[in-house]
Amino acid sequence: MGTYVYGIMRASHPPLRQDLDGIGDPPRPVRVLREGELAAIVSDAPGELRPKRRDLLAHQRVLDEAGAAGVVLPMRFGGVSPDDGTTTAVLAERAEGLLERLRALDGTVEYNIKANHDEEAVLRLIMADRDDIRSLAEENRATGGGTQEQKVRLGEMVAAAVQEREAADALMLQQALEPLAEAVDAGPQSTGWLANLSCLVNRDAAERFLAAVDALGQEHPHLVLRVNGPLPPYSFVDAPSSRQQAEGGTAEAFGTASG
Repeated sequence: MGTYVYGIMRASHPPLRQDLDGIGDPPRPVRVLREGELAAIVSDAPGELRPKRRDLLAHQRVLDEAGAAGVVLPMRFGGVSPDDGTTTAVLAERAEGLLERLRALDGTVEYNIKANHDEEAVLRLIMADRDDIRSLAEENRATGGGTQEQKVRLGEMVAAAVQEREAADALMLQQALEPLAEAVDAGPQSTGWLANLSCLVNRDAAERFLAAVDALGQEHPHLVLRVNGPLPPYSFVDAPSSRQQAEGGTAEAFGTASG
């Protein structure tokens, strides 16, 4: 069956609700395994584990419940240990590093900031800033739209200018948010987003951080910003140096379900 691991916390962490349910159908009861100064939040693993919305939400709900009472190192969805004994053995083996990360993340939460462009607004900016693009566009309009070659050239110039603006705005956002956060991790870009930033923020500074993000949106109305959080510090479970190690970090300590 296996042991499904949601996260790691101190053994002294306030108790979780006794009726807290985890993943599975029917939902598996959540329990705590303690080993020395550490504890793992676990449940029995279902026979078949798929990233269904119901289970993803249950995983997040357990972490939200635990994180509301103190720092938790969240595991990403799908972490399964062979059994309880293996789970506590991992806690014992990695105790020093896990306790260090708990200390480092104490009192923090994660906010994810995604950004893209309002297409019409950024095109207006490009036309205002680039004399060459504006002149070619005006020339095309004056001649009834321009030749096919002129249209292609204009399209290529605009596309290149948009890409340059995306890179500049992504850098601007990261530089603006870094002084307001304990750490900023630039995640992989996805279609439609020019920036995908995970920010580690002190709970006490969360309101100031969110106000600053709102101010950035007002100062740069061509940007569309989406804020998700507060979240458990998924992007900061492992220290930066450990992310570069071939052995993997805390998030991979218990393996990942397959099939």
